[in-house]
Amino acid sequence: MEILPAIDLRGGCCVRLRQGDYAQETIFGDNPAEMAKRWEAEGATRLHLVDLDGAKAGKPVNVAAIQSIVDAISIPCELGGGLRDVDSIRAMLDIGIDRAIIGTQALKQPDWFREMVQQFPGHVALGLDARNGMVATAGWLDVSQTKAIELARQFVGLDLAAVIYTNIANDGMMQGVDEGTIQDMLDLAALGLPVIASGGVSTLTDVERLTAVSRTQPKLIGAIVGRAIYEGTIRVADAVRIAG
Repeated sequence: MEILPAIDLRGGCCVRLRQGDYAQETIFGDNPAEMAKRWEAEGATRLHLVDLDGAKAGKPVNVAAIQSIVDAISIPCELGGGLRDVDSIRAMLDIGIDRAIIGTQALKQPDWFREMVQQFPGHVALGLDARNGMVATAGWLDVSQTKAIELARQFVGLDLAAVIYTNIANDGMMQGVDEGTIQDMLDLAALGLPVIASGGVSTLTDVERLTAVSRTQPKLIGAIVGRAIYEGTIRVADAVRIAG
């Protein structure tokens, strides 16, 4: 199972939000490239980037910071936030992003999302953000009436890079990964979709639990760690060792 340190970008800085709330922001650094180099040095094999400004604006905003990260490290990066048209996706892949994560438009325009996966096979991931099992979009500002599992089911059989499943209620709260979230991820994996866990990974115990799940369900291919690595409750090197 791959450990993916998260770098959330807002105003060119590394930040973390609580439950996706832009009013509950903590700034952890003003040099994203240096942060990326730190996580690579600790053994990360992939980074998870989020353009928070882009998620609200509907197009990439922190492009200079994203470019600086890609240029500074040798490991691949995935990026979500504001990728809602083919030009934005192509632009991010062209500057060196390995995976484009699409959430909002997958719900609003599933046929278009299917086309993007076919146009960029293996380089498009589905960002599945859920609150109470329902898909949330637009930087988590809106919650739909569509079940997350039903949205994912539409894309079974496509060459998706991954489904990144986030339980918003857990994200940034340092409360751990709950059983319901694990079951949701197992349901997605049972469809044959490669799943990355996101939200609530707060201690090495969470990493151990998810690693144990991945040993029985190999479609659980990764776990994203965010606030915990910035607040020091998880060392990236330790998480990588456990998951390896």
